[in-house]
Amino acid sequence: MTASWGTIPELVRWAAGRHPDTEAVVDGRTRITYAELGARIERAAAACLARGVDTGDRVAVWAPNSLDWIVAALGAVSAGAVLVPLNTRFKGTEAADVLRRSGTRLLFVTGTFLGTSYVASLRRAAGAGKPAGGRPLPALPALERVVVLSDDAPPDFETWQDFLAAGDGVPGRKVRARADGLTGSAPSDIVFTSGTTGRPKGVTTTHGQTLRAYDTWADLAGLHGSDRYLIINPFFHTFGYKAGVLACLTRGATMIPQPVFNVDTALANIAAERISVLPGPPTLHQQLLDHPARHAHDLSTLRLVVTGAAVVPLRLVERLREELGVGTVLTAYGLSEATGIVTMCRRGDDPALIAATSGRAIPGTEVKVAAPPGTPGEVLVRGFNVMRGYHDDPEATAEAITADGWLHTGDVGVLDEAGNLRITDRLKDMFIAGGFNAYPAEIEQLLLTHPDVTDTAVIGVPDPRLGEVAKAYVVRRPGSHLTADDLIAWSRREMANYKVPRSVEFVRSLPRNAGGKILKGELRGRE
Repeated sequence: MTASWGTIPELVRWAAGRHPDTEAVVDGRTRITYAELGARIERAAAACLARGVDTGDRVAVWAPNSLDWIVAALGAVSAGAVLVPLNTRFKGTEAADVLRRSGTRLLFVTGTFLGTSYVASLRRAAGAGKPAGGRPLPALPALERVVVLSDDAPPDFETWQDFLAAGDGVPGRKVRARADGLTGSAPSDIVFTSGTTGRPKGVTTTHGQTLRAYDTWADLAGLHGSDRYLIINPFFHTFGYKAGVLACLTRGATMIPQPVFNVDTALANIAAERISVLPGPPTLHQQLLDHPARHAHDLSTLRLVVTGAAVVPLRLVERLREELGVGTVLTAYGLSEATGIVTMCRRGDDPALIAATSGRAIPGTEVKVAAPPGTPGEVLVRGFNVMRGYHDDPEATAEAITADGWLHTGDVGVLDEAGNLRITDRLKDMFIAGGFNAYPAEIEQLLLTHPDVTDTAVIGVPDPRLGEVAKAYVVRRPGSHLTADDLIAWSRREMANYKVPRSVEFVRSLPRNAGGKILKGELRGRE
């Protein structure tokens, strides 16, 4: 791929022509080449045209990682639509809210996933029946059609096969003409933020931004055509879709989508499919390393891991290199409002630097911190990757992006002299203990150096003397007998007094969203 390629449909066609016989997607027993993937996507695009999808229409996908997700999403985008990926953790009311606010006209939805009927959930939330105009869900007046990604669908919805068959009479030249009418400046997707701090907002980015960002990501990571990429990061998340599906398209790598993270499934996939690339949050890799059956699986093909979080233990980086022989372990930082990528470590960086920072600004972008050098402040970003704005929310857009193009990330960080960024926390998570700014992520980083701590989350809780103090939720290493008093005493030896947790609660696991972020709001709600 080259920077001159402006649209995602052009990338799909290029990949199909450049790597026609290369295995593109492995989904269960289904294996297809890039030529076959291109044909399936073109057929889905033809079906979108047959069903009245126009350039700029919003088309949503509410389904787990699968081949059908890739085909439906890229088919819609190739028909000129703007993709709206829906979080599979959403309940029906949450999904209906995003569908309503985005003005989605066509929805692709899974049948049943993790024991939940998404169709039934949506019908309960948005109404059923067929009023005048044939809308399947009266409470969503813009939504004209719902396609179920299975062989069965309610009478007022449509099956995936029936939808695809509807496009068989559309000439290929019409599909290509629609795609050719797009430019790199056209919007390609609206990704709704996770909503962990309030109502999700729709982040609008363009074809050109997306392609440039993930060609850069693939270059910095060293992704290449012989790689086999296990995509566990959910497709509804910027990283799963763009650093997963689209990055693979730029290099002709093989995609193995996994619909939900299960460590046993991941181990089996790595061994059976000879996986070489495994991005994901630190918890994913920690669970792989600590799994009691890890040594029963051949993981020798793993060569590239990309992770990112405010807290990445140095020991995790070292274990991936030493125990699994992973040649390249990189950390990165991004957010949806910056097309999912802002900074990234480089191959060859020292392991300590990779663990302690999220690397340097990617080419074509600037990063600064609103504080004196070496001290924490809000991270600001400017460059090609900054979103075009929040969908239908000019006030929030103006609040987030300054007149001269700087994006307020809401993240707190420190820049070193070489430009490496260390994320210390979210602005909203910082608390003041006895007059000192306390950053939970910094405390978490220190707690994770304790040999019996495998995962932790810190929040500020009220204190009559100091205002707020740290409380730590901790996951112990299996078999550990670590007590709260032990950990607090250890903390007093390892960190400044204002950072020391005044209380510790041991838990089996921490609440996280599908993107791997800890739900601090849920923890605060327990207090």
